[in-house]
Amino acid sequence: MSFHSTAAQLVTLAAEGQEHGGNHESLSPYLTGGAALFILLLLLWITTRFNRDR
Repeated sequence: MSFHSTAAQLVTLAAEGQEHGGNHESLSPYLTGGAALFILLLLLWITTRFNRDR
């Protein structure tokens, strides 16, 4: 597989994805970001609870 054919396939794939927009109607960016922030803060809290020797 050459570089040229790989690049052509990626351009075709990107053009197809542009038609749909990539966002689903049921996904709220604020809810997704808030959930990600909550999960990261929970993981940080868990990590600091196990690292009490310092």
